[in-house]
Amino acid sequence: MNFKITFYYKKYFLILFLVFLSSNISAQKQNNLNGVQIAFLSDVHLQDLFGSFSDSDYKGVLNPKTGKYVLMRTMASQLHSTRIFNENYFAFIAALEDIAKRKIKYVALPGDYTDDGQPIHVLGLEKILKQYSKKYNIEFFITTGNHDPVGPFAQESGKEDFLGKDGKSQPIYSKEGLYKSNLTTEQPVVITQDIAKMGYLGITDNLKDFGFYPNKKNKFWATPFSTYNSQNYSFEKASQAALLSNRVYEVAPGYEVPDVSYVVEPVDGLWLMAIDGNVYIPKKKEIVDPKDSKNYSEASTGYNNVLSNKKHLIKWVGEISAQAKQQGKTLIAFSHFPMIDFNDDASAEIKELLGPNKWQLNRVPVEEVAKTFADAGLKIHFGGHMHINDTGIRTTEKGNTLVNIQTPSLAAYIPAYKLLTIQKDNLVDIQTITIDKVPRYNELFDLYKMEYQFLESQQTKGIWNIDILKTKNYHDFTDFHLKELVRLRFLADDWPAAFKDFFLNVSASELLILANIQSKKDFDEILKNKENFKEEYSKATLNLNKVLAENNLKIEDFNWTGYDFLVDFYRFRSADELALVDVGTARAKQYKILSQMFFENYKEDTLKEKPLQNQVRLFLIIFNKFMHEVPADHFSYDLKTGEIKGLK
Repeated sequence: MNFKITFYYKKYFLILFLVFLSSNISAQKQNNLNGVQIAFLSDVHLQDLFGSFSDSDYKGVLNPKTGKYVLMRTMASQLHSTRIFNENYFAFIAALEDIAKRKIKYVALPGDYTDDGQPIHVLGLEKILKQYSKKYNIEFFITTGNHDPVGPFAQESGKEDFLGKDGKSQPIYSKEGLYKSNLTTEQPVVITQDIAKMGYLGITDNLKDFGFYPNKKNKFWATPFSTYNSQNYSFEKASQAALLSNRVYEVAPGYEVPDVSYVVEPVDGLWLMAIDGNVYIPKKKEIVDPKDSKNYSEASTGYNNVLSNKKHLIKWVGEISAQAKQQGKTLIAFSHFPMIDFNDDASAEIKELLGPNKWQLNRVPVEEVAKTFADAGLKIHFGGHMHINDTGIRTTEKGNTLVNIQTPSLAAYIPAYKLLTIQKDNLVDIQTITIDKVPRYNELFDLYKMEYQFLESQQTKGIWNIDILKTKNYHDFTDFHLKELVRLRFLADDWPAAFKDFFLNVSASELLILANIQSKKDFDEILKNKENFKEEYSKATLNLNKVLAENNLKIEDFNWTGYDFLVDFYRFRSADELALVDVGTARAKQYKILSQMFFENYKEDTLKEKPLQNQVRLFLIIFNKFMHEVPADHFSYDLKTGEIKGLK
């Protein structure tokens, strides 16, 4: 009897010991990750300035400053685009140098790492990544963006806005007849296959060493289509599963396309999940040519189409998340597209103010996206695509929390990358590293002067502001780029005519007075007929002076214009709290006070017959959401509780 009791006690304590040992080993795996860092560089949009064509003698335009030929785009083209085409080459190198200096060993690129997936730029990226991998022992992990590849299969293409001799535009295309122009201000078309758009096969073959294919050093590597798990894993099995022929799915009946998602374990305990969010939906129901990219819609919509046409990804994410939890792995996901509203939950107001087809609202993920992936087990996801700095968080009815971190672009305002540091007790630290000073960022400025002189000689309308060439660093260059975008493109494209006319002609002091005038007339009528509103002006001024005094301000402090307000609006939209560097805390406070006064005096239900006031109300709501949402600069995130804390 005593022997049996002793035996059972020993067996019981042995089981307890094994359970303790198992959990301790799992905990040790997590603890061993303490201090591991991963950098996320999204939307690099690399154009190889110094690449050479394999089938053409054309070298580009000669830079008198360096004596080297350069394959660059015009300043006019990049000041009308939401991304920079040329200087981001140097910014990418500067970011990699910063990463190497910090001794970061893991770098993820969430898509759009090339201009449009052309061979010359893909090979240029491969060369740079191999150089930094060899020199600093950095491991790169990439996934697809809607610019790489542009379609599931290769296609002919080209650009008409390269900079050529004497400041003229230089068209470069992959095939004769693709581009025809009667303009005499261009050079003869250059033909080269190196400017065609590569499909999945070309992209993955050339960049196979950066996550698309397994590495013998990896502890684990798998795809949504592989049949093994981490327990029976082998490099040989993974190599077979990595073949593109084994990574296809039917996006619609009769249309089979690749999906190059993968999960990799570069170091014990860390699983990086690279999700291929590209969904190429056929334009026609009847089968035409399933191997022709032109028969598919573009992939820029992102996860909304994953829910409808790429459901196997959801199942796979759930399976990998469950395995990671069971085995004590830290799972970090990244892809090109956001999983949570990136407009600081202001999309409804943006739609009401600007209309449903503005500001790429079709790219805003529906709430079902966050719910689906949170309940599938994802805790943290890094996205790109929108060239903005933002943090979004959602908790589902089941209590599952997902945080989506929007990684800024190095080719837009404010250029930066995200740095994740794994800490103890399920905590991760996320920091935004800005790339303000970039060596050689002004190397092409003499060529831009040549372009400007040519445009002047042609009496070109809407010419870009040459003062951008006076900027002193890359930060200021991207800020100037944004301001020119506002002037040359956004003002005309984004805003209702009446609202735009009003804002471009109003001062800060006038906005303050109008925010305190309660009248049945619209703002523009009040401004035009000030003499008829003397009493309203007097009452508004009394209330205004009271509020300003309470905040230790004077009306003279408000020395900005409506146009300045619009520029700062775009700054906050792009950079979130990072924009305070350029806007300043004093002016941000002034915008807040103006908004408070307006909201106190103008209620939503009283603005039905005053469309301009209602547009101003919506504008201020959106602006304040851009300024005062979830931390997006430096913060910690608890993978277990879903809690975010801002850090300084």
